[in-house]
Amino acid sequence: MNDVVETTSAEDTGAARSRPKKRNWAPYVLIFPTVLFLALFFAWPMVRGLSLAVWDSEAFLSLREEPAATAPRSGQLRQNTPLEILDEESHIVESDQAAEQRVNMVTEIWYLVSGDGPDGRTVTGWAPEARIRVRGEDTSGNASNGTIRPRLGADSDPLTALFEEASNRSEIAGYLEQQAAVEILDQNTLETWFQVRGTNEAGEVVEGWGQSRFIQVFEDETKGRVDRGDTGELTTRFIQKMVDDRFFEPAVKTTLLLMILIIPVQFVLAVVMALVIQARLRGNTYLLYVFAIPLGVSDLAVGIVFFSIFTQNGFLNSILQGLGLIDGPITYLSAETRGWIIFAIWLAEVWRATAIVMIIIVSGLQAISDEVLEAAEIFGANLWRRVRYVILPLLRPSIQIALILRTILALQMFAVVIALSGGDVVTVLTNETYRQYRELRNPNVAAAYAVFILLLSMVSTTLYLYSLRTQKEKAE
Repeated sequence: MNDVVETTSAEDTGAARSRPKKRNWAPYVLIFPTVLFLALFFAWPMVRGLSLAVWDSEAFLSLREEPAATAPRSGQLRQNTPLEILDEESHIVESDQAAEQRVNMVTEIWYLVSGDGPDGRTVTGWAPEARIRVRGEDTSGNASNGTIRPRLGADSDPLTALFEEASNRSEIAGYLEQQAAVEILDQNTLETWFQVRGTNEAGEVVEGWGQSRFIQVFEDETKGRVDRGDTGELTTRFIQKMVDDRFFEPAVKTTLLLMILIIPVQFVLAVVMALVIQARLRGNTYLLYVFAIPLGVSDLAVGIVFFSIFTQNGFLNSILQGLGLIDGPITYLSAETRGWIIFAIWLAEVWRATAIVMIIIVSGLQAISDEVLEAAEIFGANLWRRVRYVILPLLRPSIQIALILRTILALQMFAVVIALSGGDVVTVLTNETYRQYRELRNPNVAAAYAVFILLLSMVSTTLYLYSLRTQKEKAE
């Protein structure tokens, strides 16, 4: 009997082992929306944005052997290359062409018209807008009828040719007299192609056709230049333009100076404020609310408040004059008082963002056991020793997070600087990013500034993670 039971048990165990293990798909289902969200709204926009710093999408213009986008290439010319205009020809513009592709496009409208010719027979064909005077429109706003424009000049041909296609190089379908009434059947928009000649980077003369949207024609209509290209290349030109920008060095120095001045002070104040709250004094809950007030104020609002303090007719001058300490108002925020502007920005940022660091430190303190602190006190450790040898080592993860977050925010200072200095006397990296994008209309250089700020953030984060490692992390 025992042998039968053992055999049956062994068979059940073997069947259980041979049965395939059911995969748990729940974690994958839960994480998929997060990954999709990050890919669509974070990773992809970031890659697209940062690629502007190293990719020039309009570096070269590809010329074609014929005035058609599908024609073989005859060569390429770099943007801003001088051109000689040899000829021009028009071709129909695709209706679904993107709006940005129509920039600088030279176009003309051709009408398909029908009217009675000189011999009384009906003639149907295409004519350019310059030869048709539109007299009426249909309910959709499209031209529906008109007349043939007269030609000026005694020796001008009184007849207007109609073409079988919307091109003056196609076969002639017939002629109409001036002032002849026509019915407008259709219309097409044509883009002008220019046959040009220029010299490429290798010193070779290149000749071919290019679309008007990429070419700027000068007033004499025989010369021009490559306004923008249709072929890109990897380049460091935008990074070099950023480095050569006269505001780059002052922006870097000011940003780093403000970080050095702000972060240590904020860290010390945040630790003190957190310890006060953790001491559970009477009314400490209200202290937490008071300390956290700046979290509810925007950067720009803080900048405006401190501007009202330091302006010539502001609160500071009013108080000092009221106390009799000064005879007249002092100018704090001007091109000659750059030091005062730095001080005002420092004070505003310390007031505004110390609460962020404090909240993180308070969260870390709450994770420290009271027994640990009581044991340190029993062994004779005073407050300074408890802070230095017990609290700060145990707060290392929270300190890492606080310093990383505050450094990244310091690199992103913008509104307070603009409010207190206008962005001219004192400038920072984010202000230069905005200036390049908004005022100078140069998104590539703005992207280079953004990449530089990102690199500074990554370097500072790496330094914090390395320097604030625990003993266990150092051993590993």
